[in-house]
Amino acid sequence: MHFNFLKIIGICAGFESRMNKSTIKQIIALLISAYGDRQWHQQLEPVGELILTILSQNTSDTNSRRAYHSLTEKFGNWDQILIAATEDIAAAIRSGGLAEVKSRYIRNTLTALRKETGDFDLSFLKRMPVNEARRWLIKLPGVGMKTASCVLLFSLGMPAFPVDTHVYRVAGRLGLIGRKISPDAAHMEMERLTPADDTYRCHVLLIEHGRKTCRAQRPLCRTCVLSVICPTCKIFIS
Repeated sequence: MHFNFLKIIGICAGFESRMNKSTIKQIIALLISAYGDRQWHQQLEPVGELILTILSQNTSDTNSRRAYHSLTEKFGNWDQILIAATEDIAAAIRSGGLAEVKSRYIRNTLTALRKETGDFDLSFLKRMPVNEARRWLIKLPGVGMKTASCVLLFSLGMPAFPVDTHVYRVAGRLGLIGRKISPDAAHMEMERLTPADDTYRCHVLLIEHGRKTCRAQRPLCRTCVLSVICPTCKIFIS
């Protein structure tokens, strides 16, 4: 398959100029028609979400959740993890991969939280503007833009928009973000475009679409519900 990349650039440039919140609404509506709606609900408290997100780096959701459950079952609470030996933490999270590295991040993060807050309650972040709360989290060891945004969105229901590899790919193909934009800058752009109340559903629907349809290799453009508005679809099926 030969792609006319100059043609792609031209199409995307024209589409990017038309990006607005009504376009995002249209994209969300089409994705809901394909996968169903997604409503936010808290699954973990903020520190739990933070540790789970650290464990999710460079592994699957299944493996990271298995490692999280193993960690919490073995130690019971964050205080016990804080005083545990890193090799014992690593043994508990082995199924999540990179256990030695992640065990140090977990210990260092919990130590920093204890020092900064006196406990492990991060509910105060919900009273901050999103960017301020994210900056606070990014000061912690091993926490970057994506991890901080995940904590704010999934645990606190704040309109932070995490950009993982699926979101980055799908949003790029749709022209929602620029072709040369960095992943960190993509977080801010997606937050700018997405109505706050739609942040969660848009994030999880784009991930699902990236996994099932808009795949990295051989995207299923012929059956894609977004083909009617996607500027790159016609290139992949030509």
